[in-house]
Amino acid sequence: MSKDRFADYRQLGYDDFRQLASRDDLSLHQKIGFPNEYREGFAQVILADVRAKLPALDRPAAVVLDIGAGCGELALQMQRQARVLEQRLLLNDSAEVLAALPESAGSQKVAGRFPEELGEYLDGWRGGFDAVLCYSVFQYVFAEGRPFDFLDQALALLAPGGRLLIGDLPSSGMLQRFLASDSGKAYHRQYSGRDEDPEVHFNRLQPGRIDDAVLLGLMARARAAGFDAWLVPQPSSLPMANRREDLLFQRPGARP
Repeated sequence: MSKDRFADYRQLGYDDFRQLASRDDLSLHQKIGFPNEYREGFAQVILADVRAKLPALDRPAAVVLDIGAGCGELALQMQRQARVLEQRLLLNDSAEVLAALPESAGSQKVAGRFPEELGEYLDGWRGGFDAVLCYSVFQYVFAEGRPFDFLDQALALLAPGGRLLIGDLPSSGMLQRFLASDSGKAYHRQYSGRDEDPEVHFNRLQPGRIDDAVLLGLMARARAAGFDAWLVPQPSSLPMANRREDLLFQRPGARP
């Protein structure tokens, strides 16, 4: 492992995760693209935050979709929750990633890249989900240049009152604001091992990164399509809460 703890996980894509899932020398966290210290012991905290933002996850018989579910602890916790509450949980990812998850009552594995490889299967689910989760995945969708189609297709799946959480988004604007603070400067010196302040740039485009314009643009697109949309923080107990944000969407109304 290199000194930069994220160096081995940059530039990953859909096919890379297919390969990581089958490697026996990696932990569950490393298989989903994280150094161990950024996920070990945080599954319950993450799930509690997700449940607070997607209250349908606490409702018996809810219909739930996890896009890019991965094969880590969060997916396992989602399976346990669905089993206990007799929910219908659809886990979407590549066949290789899903094969690393156990079979579980209430859970159904749906292999294929969302949305383009799911085709007519998704049409039967339009307006049918109480909760849709996409956690630590959207940055890869953004890098592939298809964020709006992804959002449009995910929103179309929501039932009245249903919510979509696109969570754990690396926010370049939030990172810059953090690094400009005294805490951010101290963090940078500890992380880099150098006694110097980080370079911070405001009001400058950062091509290829999710910045404030991207996040607010996604919110505006959803609202223009008739959905409520909010940009919400992560709890401070999560290890990257100072530089990651969540997008939350809801179809107005309630199930009849």
